[in-house]
Amino acid sequence: MSFPAVPDAANAHATPAWVMLAYLVAGVCFILALRGLSSPATSQRGNRLGMIGMAIAVVTTLLVAFGFGELFGGAADETRFLAVDSVALVEILAAIGIGAVIGIVGARRIQMTAMPQLVAAFHSLVGLAAVLVGAAAFLNPEAFGIATRVTPIATNSFLFINPVSRIELGLGVAIGAITFSGSVIAFLKLNGNMGGAPILLPGRHVINLGILALILGLVGWFTQDQSPWIFWTILALSFAIGFLLIIPIGGADMPVVVSMLNSYSGWAAAAMGFTLHNSAMIITGALVGSSGAILSYIMCRAMNRSFLSVIAGGFGATASAGAGEVIDRPYKRGSAEDAAFLMKQADQVVIVPGYGMAVAQAQHILREMADLLKKEGVRVKYAIHPVAGRMPGHMNVLLAEANVPYDEVFELEDINSEFAQTDVAFVIGANDVTNPAAKTDKSSPIYGMPVLDVEKARTVLFIKRSMGGAGYAGVDNELFYRDNTMMLLADAKKMVEEIVKALG
Repeated sequence: MSFPAVPDAANAHATPAWVMLAYLVAGVCFILALRGLSSPATSQRGNRLGMIGMAIAVVTTLLVAFGFGELFGGAADETRFLAVDSVALVEILAAIGIGAVIGIVGARRIQMTAMPQLVAAFHSLVGLAAVLVGAAAFLNPEAFGIATRVTPIATNSFLFINPVSRIELGLGVAIGAITFSGSVIAFLKLNGNMGGAPILLPGRHVINLGILALILGLVGWFTQDQSPWIFWTILALSFAIGFLLIIPIGGADMPVVVSMLNSYSGWAAAAMGFTLHNSAMIITGALVGSSGAILSYIMCRAMNRSFLSVIAGGFGATASAGAGEVIDRPYKRGSAEDAAFLMKQADQVVIVPGYGMAVAQAQHILREMADLLKKEGVRVKYAIHPVAGRMPGHMNVLLAEANVPYDEVFELEDINSEFAQTDVAFVIGANDVTNPAAKTDKSSPIYGMPVLDVEKARTVLFIKRSMGGAGYAGVDNELFYRDNTMMLLADAKKMVEEIVKALG
């Protein structure tokens, strides 16, 4: 017994010219959006272009889904549209409405300090969406147009899925599942529900590589045999490897993890785009995947990490006896008045912001302090480490929010050579990225990571809430105990406010 043959896939997915043109316009908008987001000066325009491109893609997809694919090239498939209008259209519009409300409310209420974990949460949703779409396509391939013929129920209750679509399904759900579970762990670490220290499993690299090889092998087998157990095993192993890849990664490396998961979510979306025969998803996923991979590579180079070790998981994570220990050593403690006096006498002050500034929401008062110093004739610059904060560009966004001039903000490679000629390095909550141990202590978890050479400044003013806690990587900072360092122990925002009063 068999079902009637499914229509030829090539004809089933013939796309009208206007649809392809609309997707092309959307793709161009996405490319221009990425270009705009590369600079704070053009970021707003880039964001608007991305929104326009997504709106075009969504509206076009809805029109095609409900039978208006031939809207400008012939009669619309009104029968198909009317058949699903009362149910599917309402459900889709309701889902869009709910998502819009959540997005708008979240965007208005979310604090910049919570932006990294919000991004990780978004990545998890992209991965989960890819998994759900893949599972739906596997269970009902005829609806997705990936069934080329039907096999007898006696031998297989599933419609026959063409081998190319099986590759797309296998890779799509695998990458999506890895993105979802990995992003969940990243969210828990960034949100403080899990510690920032690496959780090192015995033989983790062998386990991870073995599972990844098994997943690839099963995807290859899936192209020859579409048995359900193969598909669900791929999915289960992918969920597992996502957890195992991210758990061993320490807090200092989390910004790279965020960009890496961003890349994974893009490739998952692109794979599902092939399954859905949607060129807009393919373009968008490829853009996100490639840009995330490039960003991860750039950040790995900036941190002296191996990109291959990022993929394997647990990079930069080594068991260290000194990790997490806070050393009881003498240090200099100063006041807001001391800091104000030293900076007033300086020719140049370099401000180094970190996650402590983000937590205290001190960027606005910090800019006010810088404005007062500039009125005193002091040159003020900002030094940004690639992984300062919890995600790529975290500090840049915070400073832009406070209207800090773009020409005063410098990346690590552009500012490091100036610390030797700087009178005061003003560090506000940037711990791991200023730790000299990264250059000298081979047992340190952050050894080899390029850091800002703030210790070369004539005086280092370091704002920290207390001496009782180590950085996010769980490592005490040797800089605290240097002769040229003065510790300003207080809440970052409160301390800067007191310095502003002293300067005034």
